[in-house]
Amino acid sequence: MDDAGGWDPGSYLRFAGERARPHAELTARIGADAPARVVDLGCGDGSATATLARRWPHAQVTGVDSSPEMLRAAADHAVPGRLEFVQGDLRDWTPTEPVDVLVSNAALHWVPGHPRLISRWAAGLAPDGWLAVQVPGNQAAPTHALLAELIGSPRWAARLAPGDDAVLDPAAVLDPAAVLDPRGYLELLTGAGLAADAWETTYLHVLSGPDPVLRWVSGTVLRPVLARLDDGDAAELTAEYAAALRAAHPVRADGTTVLPFRRVFAVGHRRP
Repeated sequence: MDDAGGWDPGSYLRFAGERARPHAELTARIGADAPARVVDLGCGDGSATATLARRWPHAQVTGVDSSPEMLRAAADHAVPGRLEFVQGDLRDWTPTEPVDVLVSNAALHWVPGHPRLISRWAAGLAPDGWLAVQVPGNQAAPTHALLAELIGSPRWAARLAPGDDAVLDPAAVLDPAAVLDPRGYLELLTGAGLAADAWETTYLHVLSGPDPVLRWVSGTVLRPVLARLDDGDAAELTAEYAAALRAAHPVRADGTTVLPFRRVFAVGHRRP
């Protein structure tokens, strides 16, 4: 995951079960039997990467992430000689030798122009290699549309200081064009010479507690916005955003709140 002012593994993993399910459904479509080299790009805290090491016990598995905070958490899952974690920027990563399985789960939506990376990664697959990506596709959902409207208003746009890293520009992350639809990823993978499968799933997460949707986005899309504000402005924007989220996602009679969450999946296979 790309750094946005310092990732907080505790905040991100507050909904660990919900966030782990798409990774399991993505990797279930990978047909590799005995890969030698497996790479997880944007590995986060390493818990999902560890499932790849357990699935393929004879593979050398490497998790790559740009966040020092996430990598410190990932170190708990490392296995000497079998499962390692290294710091790296997804934009710069290029395989130094053919990869048998390459996975990127819930990371590429932070990288504008990421389709060109997928094409480059596809070129680095070994014969019979697999490439699997999952990208949240919620730019049209209230969580993103309300935040985009808020930060685009004259009052807040004037207060949001420019960032040093264009990848983490909130406007770029919230842009509806930031993520392709399933057909777009299908065409991308087939254009790279892979046999491809692409689909989308909208999960209905049933959340509980006060402002649960705000707590969900606080670990993800809200982070690069707050990173550009001082504490006072951050608190003010968060309160305004929370009120809008409560209106868009009302509490049900049983006290829970439903959060629809769309994710786009694509798996490509380089036939031997």
